Amino acid sequence: MEFSPRAAELTTLLESRITNFYTNFQVDEISRVVSVGDGIARVYGLNEIQAGEMVEFASGVKGIALNLENENVGIVVFGSDTAIKEGDLVKRTGSIVDVPAGKAMLGRVVDALGVPIDGRGALSDHEHRRVKVKAPGIIERKSVHEPMETGLKAVDSLVPIGRGQRELIIGDRQAGKTAIAIDTILNQKQLNSRVTSESETLYCVYVAVGQKRSTVAQLVQILSEANAMEYSILVAATTSDPAPLQFLAPYSGCAMGEYFRDNGMHSLIIYDDLSKQAVVYRKMSLLLRRPPGLYDSPKLELTQYREVAAFAQFGSDLDAATQALLNRGVRLTEVPKQPQYAPLPIEKQIIVIYAAVNEFCDRMPLEKIS
Repeated sequence: MEFSPRAAELTTLLESRITNFYTNFQVDEISRVVSVGDGIARVYGLNEIQAGEMVEFASGVKGIALNLENENVGIVVFGSDTAIKEGDLVKRTGSIVDVPAGKAMLGRVVDALGVPIDGRGALSDHEHRRVKVKAPGIIERKSVHEPMETGLKAVDSLVPIGRGQRELIIGDRQAGKTAIAIDTILNQKQLNSRVTSESETLYCVYVAVGQKRSTVAQLVQILSEANAMEYSILVAATTSDPAPLQFLAPYSGCAMGEYFRDNGMHSLIIYDDLSKQAVVYRKMSLLLRRPPGLYDSPKLELTQYREVAAFAQFGSDLDAATQALLNRGVRLTEVPKQPQYAPLPIEKQIIVIYAAVNEFCDRMPLEKIS
């Protein structure tokens, strides 16, 4: 004869069955594509999505939610939108856009999402960081008190840069803006070799936005030949990459650099260049229908020299003082010049500039001044 379990035992059995039933149960918030084109997809149904959250389309392509409107959500597609069709399913990932960060990134070339593109396999031990984090307030920041040497006489003597400082490199095309950035990275090789602790090392993050792939390849070759890749990370969003990746690249590079800052180390981040990011951001905004130092004495003397030199073109009878000023100005103009990819140690810069400012170079042949 079979006996039925008691009521209490039956209740316990049912509760355990119900509890275990939902153990492997997962609910995804999904929606459908209303329209797609020019790298922008509008979807309907993601009512709980967050700004900056990653989404995944049925084709496997991912995107980021930028426009949160009442009737739909504007998604910027990371990749080609040709595989996305009207009516396709879209699901939330539940995570804000993040990228890998850590020392495992050193020596690697990655895209705007932190995926290696140098053919050296996957990244090793690393952590993930959000690409858009609120910067520390002015009260939390330490005042700029330590120099960041570029190895360029014209910069270190006239407009010195400190660690924790932002500096804009502005100029016409082919004026040498990128060369200044590369020389600065190369100069850290000798400085890092002198440090006694890891907290004094300066790591470099170079973000290439809207550049040709051949240009990026040349940069990698230059840094590799100088053994500078061992303390550098290169983030590349080239002209062949979609506009959203070019927009995201500077944020990704910043997140990678902030890893070193937050772990008691130093980092230099170079964005080359932000004008191209501004162009793609304007393009994305229109598609989403969103409302889109002090001078020192050498600088002063150079200014006087240029004014007198322009005036001297109209006459040949110059007094001794004017001739001396022109002679001195010519030499001061030559002093900041130096070969590309050949940064100069700060101690040598001091000697050269001291000699020029104190008139030791005035009688030196012009061809010997460098």
